Amino acid sequence: FSRMVVGWQVSTTMHTGLALDALDMGLWARSRAGRDVAGLIHHSDRGVQYRAIRYTERLAEAEAVTSVGSKGDSYDNAMAEAFNSLFKAECIRNPVMRPRGGWGGVGEVEIAVAEYIEWFNHRRLHGEIGHVPPVEYEAAYWATHTATSYRENPVPAIAGTN
Repeated sequence: FSRMVVGWQVSTTMHTGLALDALDMGLWARSRAGRDVAGLIHHSDRGVQYRAIRYTERLAEAEAVTSVGSKGDSYDNAMAEAFNSLFKAECIRNPVMRPRGGWGGVGEVEIAVAEYIEWFNHRRLHGEIGHVPPVEYEAAYWATHTATSYRENPVPAIAGTN
């Protein structure tokens, strides 16, 4: 709802452990902020990492509701797809972010991603949420909503796609 990235990981391959690490990071961030994730709607594509038993068990432990998009329909997860496009353009392919000569390895990419997510969440203005950064939007939202009202009208969350 706020476009804030709460969980992410970097790897050269897509596997269940990677997705679990990102999920756990997101759940931890929400818990640390005092947010109840019970009833959270976790929407993802049909990637094997999101259908793995360990992953679905972790969502069940968190009392999250799973929602899976239609096969081959990028519009089902349009917010994640839009973020992926922005991320690739503003971070991975951006000559200002990318070292001269290309990325030297996963470590360089991980540092760049951490810096990008920090900027994206705290300083990047988003027209869809009133031209404010996601952190500011969420602070305003939670100043006027309670966990009870959130459970009655949960806000969907998304999982990234590759």
